[in-house]
Amino acid sequence: MKTMKISEAVVRRLPVYLRFLNELSKKNVQTVSSQDLGQKLDLNPAQIRKDLAYFGEFGKKGIGYDVDYLIEKIRQILKLDKIIPVALVGAGNLGRALCNYNAYLKDNMKIVAVFDSHGSKIGDTINNLKVKPTGEMKAIIQEQKVRIGIITVPAAEAQHVANQFVEAGVEAILNFAPMIIKVPAEVRVHHADFTTELQSLAYYLD
Repeated sequence: MKTMKISEAVVRRLPVYLRFLNELSKKNVQTVSSQDLGQKLDLNPAQIRKDLAYFGEFGKKGIGYDVDYLIEKIRQILKLDKIIPVALVGAGNLGRALCNYNAYLKDNMKIVAVFDSHGSKIGDTINNLKVKPTGEMKAIIQEQKVRIGIITVPAAEAQHVANQFVEAGVEAILNFAPMIIKVPAEVRVHHADFTTELQSLAYYLD
């Protein structure tokens, strides 16, 4: 793999490619061209070739990409060929939905622990995971070797949860709370703000 810095836009497109390739594999499609990928994903084929070329030469001119081989390589690039334990804090409606969705994921990224600070939720079972008190986060996260944390708590609690994740040694956070959290530079944060996404969509309405 090349050592140049890969842009965030490229990294965000890789799961899109992987999802479509998995669908092709289920249909027993063996090869696919960048033209076909571009047409189905509404992307420039040249952009797809450029994205993949950052990580190696996976296609053959005149033939295209071997679907299963490319799936394997993208999974390796995204580190999905290894077990990645995930912890979630916030056992409300969104947190429960994410935990239940967890049952359908086939990748090695799995929610292995759920926490909440409210006594009424502690002890509940969601998709075979028992909700634990946030006071036990550090010990359980370190015991389970959790690398990614998900925040689905109210905005007022988000920074405190982020601090607990950082203290426990979590390397990356997906934040669903509608606020910007601050963490050390070595911890990667992605924000998933439904409100912002809806508001930006409204701009495009007639």
